[in-house]
Amino acid sequence: MTDDLNRRGFMGAAVTAGAAIIPGFGPAFAATPGYDYDAAIASFKFKDPIWNRDAYGKLQANLDTTKTKYGWVQGVCLGTKDNERVRELFGFEVASACKFIKNADGSYRKLLREVGYYTDLKTGEFLSEWVNPYTNETVKVVPVTNDPFNYTISEFYPDPPSFGGMNKEKPPKIPFLLKWTVASKTTLLLETDIHLFYPNALDPEKWPRESSGKMLRASEMYRYVIRVEDMADPNKTSVEYSGTWNRITPWLPWMLMGQSQGHITYVTYMGGFDSMDSIPAKLLAHTKANHPKFLVAPEKDEGPSLSSLENYARTQKPAPPKQPGT
Repeated sequence: MTDDLNRRGFMGAAVTAGAAIIPGFGPAFAATPGYDYDAAIASFKFKDPIWNRDAYGKLQANLDTTKTKYGWVQGVCLGTKDNERVRELFGFEVASACKFIKNADGSYRKLLREVGYYTDLKTGEFLSEWVNPYTNETVKVVPVTNDPFNYTISEFYPDPPSFGGMNKEKPPKIPFLLKWTVASKTTLLLETDIHLFYPNALDPEKWPRESSGKMLRASEMYRYVIRVEDMADPNKTSVEYSGTWNRITPWLPWMLMGQSQGHITYVTYMGGFDSMDSIPAKLLAHTKANHPKFLVAPEKDEGPSLSSLENYARTQKPAPPKQPGT
């Protein structure tokens, strides 16, 4: 996260160092005739933690604390076990709503609600139960309901999520300098990753069928595609984006795989927008009908920010032992 980044002159113009350029990368956005892209790119203060804080804040929410930012995710979950091909197991779709609170020190507190649904890969229908192909057992599907998941965006990298106190890691303060890439004169890219290893909220002694073990290893990888004109516009308090979100995680607890070898990989597209109507129509309708609260951003910073596993431990009960022959 703190690697120095190099940025060379774009379109023959000399610009300051701070982000990488991908030679030959085609424009993701159409160019506006007469717009000064060299000046726009030169205005990006990639080496300034305050600029990074505010630029990242415009992606994550809206610097206007009265306004809501909406997000969505759509993709597939893959299962990986030794000595067999990777399997496509089910789809995954997320809808979210968030706002900022501005802190006295200039940092922002992101207030987020998000709900994630698992879907049938053939029909696209939202799942309430699923036949596990590894065990041939029909299991209850538990959606992700993060209410809330709040964190602070400042001029320093935030501490890793505490996940209800399960993650004790407290790294030193590091200036908030993100990994930006100028992909073309119209297109700015951003990548942010997090890799965690911490005690599992689902103790295998209490949750033998749900828990992957005493410790949990998880990684999340985000890639943002951003219009240069939007990020360079000083009047914009929110910048819309598209991109990808990937996650590597143990078997999901409701799959009832216990500590068997293997893991899940989420491979998805994501987007952040100023209008709720930017959420895909089917996902939006399902969320309105089943979890409408998750389309309304929190107004106050309250409640612990818990992982989906911590929420699972609080809302579910351990499954009974599997019966022979089932």
